[in-house]
Amino acid sequence: MKHLTLAAAVLALTAGMAQAQQDTITLGMVLEPPNLDPTAGAAAAIDEVVYANVFEGLTRFGPDGAVLPALAKAWQVSEDGTVYTFELNQGVSFHDGTDMTAEDVVFSLDRARAEDSTNAQKALFAGIASAEAVDPFTVRITLTEPNGNFPFNMAWGDAVIVAAESVEAAATAPVGTGPFTFTEWVQGDHVTLTRNDAYWGAAPALAKATFKFISDPNAAFAAMMAGDVDAFPNFPAPETLGQFEADPRFKVIVGSTEGETILAMNNKQPPLDDIRLREAIVHAINRQDIIDGAMFGYGTPIGTHFAPHNPDYVDLTGLSAYDPDTSRALIAEIGTVPTLRLMLPPPTYARRGGEIIAAQLRAVGIETEIANLEWAQWLEQVFKGKDFDLTIVSHTEPADINIYARPDYYFQYDNPDFQALIAELGVTSDPAQRSALNKAAQEMIAGDYVNGYLFQLAKTGVANAKIEGLWENAPTQANDLTGVRWTE
Repeated sequence: MKHLTLAAAVLALTAGMAQAQQDTITLGMVLEPPNLDPTAGAAAAIDEVVYANVFEGLTRFGPDGAVLPALAKAWQVSEDGTVYTFELNQGVSFHDGTDMTAEDVVFSLDRARAEDSTNAQKALFAGIASAEAVDPFTVRITLTEPNGNFPFNMAWGDAVIVAAESVEAAATAPVGTGPFTFTEWVQGDHVTLTRNDAYWGAAPALAKATFKFISDPNAAFAAMMAGDVDAFPNFPAPETLGQFEADPRFKVIVGSTEGETILAMNNKQPPLDDIRLREAIVHAINRQDIIDGAMFGYGTPIGTHFAPHNPDYVDLTGLSAYDPDTSRALIAEIGTVPTLRLMLPPPTYARRGGEIIAAQLRAVGIETEIANLEWAQWLEQVFKGKDFDLTIVSHTEPADINIYARPDYYFQYDNPDFQALIAELGVTSDPAQRSALNKAAQEMIAGDYVNGYLFQLAKTGVANAKIEGLWENAPTQANDLTGVRWTE
């Protein structure tokens, strides 16, 4: 009897150790990235796979939004704020075995700011006058004017460091310096990453990670319940979160994101070049109905393109409050309004929210024609082609109100006063002055009714209860796996 008890104990201990040592993970994602090069694509799904996993920048965002050292272990700023000197970590290599040096940093920055650059956030690099390699591990970056936000800019996924030898293939076979190497991409299904045993930093606990693409909310729920997916950091079916909360196998992780969810309008194209119509549209929108109907109560109403958790946020929801009578009066003043094309990408907030908004607009006399687009089609037609009237999308880039200073951006807002304001913000380092400019920027775009500001996207995640280290909040669009591990 004693021998049997001892044997059972050993078996139990062995089984427990086996479980504790699990080192692979499958994560669900709603959208498949159009490519895997964060320096040449605007889709958030790219960074959700590769940020901090495959690619690294001079700096990086931490889970709380703080700007942390990455490939640069330290940096100094000249007294006039125009020269940044970055000291690089030594012993860093790309996944193909080539050394990462200051020359790669210079190449990456020059490529990003080049005239023919396809970087989606080219504005991040516009203030760079020159980048030079002082020695193999020192980079000197001279700016055209002071920019206290430069280390923040360098933490974006668009600013990761790439190598001339491998960047041409980055869209389908990315080569970075991160803790995971790219293994395979089965398009339409998954991307797999494998632990980089030659990584220069702390080794991750995970040996392999698979990103599984599941756009259908019902399929996402089924995959989590069946254990086919271990975690879904941005779960697309918030109506089922209560079932997961009641099941001890899972934990629900609710946080905030940088995702301003907007009803974007084509400001340059008639009839939406008429501010009266844009104002009529925003007053026809009942934000809470959209949050309840599309997000099952998850989301914070916003009245401008700024995150409510930011200390500079101004609550301007009253300026575009639900007021259908005002909408009808403005439409009567305008006259006939043609049917507007409402182009919806795949995310749940867009498809469900679009149906609700279409009904709200119909109630005040504005007809819409809904077109459900796949993600690649939305990027090509709406984001690049600007061929739309209305669309719904969540902008998940951090502190990105500066996009309104780009007249060629997809919603085509062209206000020289706003552009001047953002230019002033770019050269201002005093916190109080920056705060005042941020507030003025919010008020200007809200007053111009550039877009319909709906809600700040909540981060609603579901995970196996034994997984630790997934980000609760999303200060940037990322599924950073460096601190993720299985526990007992």
